[in-house]
Amino acid sequence: MDEVPYGADLRARLWRGETGDGARYAVKVSGGGTPAGLIVSAHLAERGVPGVAAPVRTRDGRLYAERDGVRLSVVPWVSDLRALDGPMSEAHWRAYGKLLAAVHAVPVTGELERLLPGGGDAYPSIVAATRDVAERLRDQADSGDPLVADLAAHWAAHADRMSTLLGGVERLAAHRSGPAVVRHGDPHLGNLLLGPNGQVWLIDWDDAVLAPRECDLMFVVGGVLAFAPITPGQERAVLAGYDAVDIDAARLAWFLAVRALDDLSDWTRQALDPTASPDDRATAARIVRGLVSPVGLVTLADAALRDLAGRR
Repeated sequence: MDEVPYGADLRARLWRGETGDGARYAVKVSGGGTPAGLIVSAHLAERGVPGVAAPVRTRDGRLYAERDGVRLSVVPWVSDLRALDGPMSEAHWRAYGKLLAAVHAVPVTGELERLLPGGGDAYPSIVAATRDVAERLRDQADSGDPLVADLAAHWAAHADRMSTLLGGVERLAAHRSGPAVVRHGDPHLGNLLLGPNGQVWLIDWDDAVLAPRECDLMFVVGGVLAFAPITPGQERAVLAGYDAVDIDAARLAWFLAVRALDDLSDWTRQALDPTASPDDRATAARIVRGLVSPVGLVTLADAALRDLAGRR
C-alpha cells in the first residue's frame, strides 16, 4: 500500500492498495464523522447510478470494519486521474452533469432520511464561529506572529464582504428549504476522477446530505475552488449534461454564502492553532488567502448575494 496525500480531513488517511493479482483499492481510515458516506455510496451503486463505486463489504457483510474508534473502508480504485489535474474533455464535463443528475434523481428511503443531515442545518453555528474568529483577529494586526498578522490584515481588508455574507445567510435562511434529495455535498473537482471516453466518478461521500440540488450545483455555477474556477463554457457543458435545470438564485446564493463562511472560519482556526505544525498552519493560511482572492469562494458568494439584491 502507498499512502496518498490527498484530502483536507486531518482525521483521515488514505492509501492506494494493490493485491497480488493487480487489483487496486482505495483503503481509508477515518477517525471522525459517521459512516453515512459509505452507506450512501453503496445505496447509489446498488441502484445503478454510474460513476459511484460501492465499498467492498467485510467478511461478515458490513460496509466497513471498526477498531479503536476508527473505521476502515475499502473501495475499488477506479482511476489515477483527478479532474483537478485534468485535462477534462467536453464529454467529461457533460458526464459530470449527468452523474449529478442521476444522484439527485434517486428516491430517498426511510433509512437515508434517518441517516443524513439536512444541508445547511448547521448554519447558526457557522455564523457564530465566523464572528468568534473575527473577534479573535480584530486586535492582531500588530501580532508578533507574521502569519497571524497577515490573517488579521486579510480579514480586515474583506470585512465588508464578510458582513454581506453574514447578513445574507441570516436574512435568507428560509430559502434553504426546497425539494430535498440525496446530495454529495462536496462535488468539487478534487472529488471527481476521470476515465477514458468521458467517464467520470464521484468519490468521498463523507459530506452527503439531504438538501435542494443547489447545494451541489453551486460547485458548478462558477465553481468553488479558488485555484480551479469553472469557466462559462464548462458550466454550460455540465448543465447540458444535467438537463432541464432551473436554479433558484436565492437558494444558490445562500448555500454559497454558508459554504464560504464555513471554509473561511474553519481554515482560519487551523491557521491560528498554536499546536499545529508550521507547514499545516502555512497551508491553512494559503487557503484562506485563496478564499478571499478575486476568484475565491468568498468573492463568488458576495457577488451572488449582491446580484440577488440588485434583482429585488
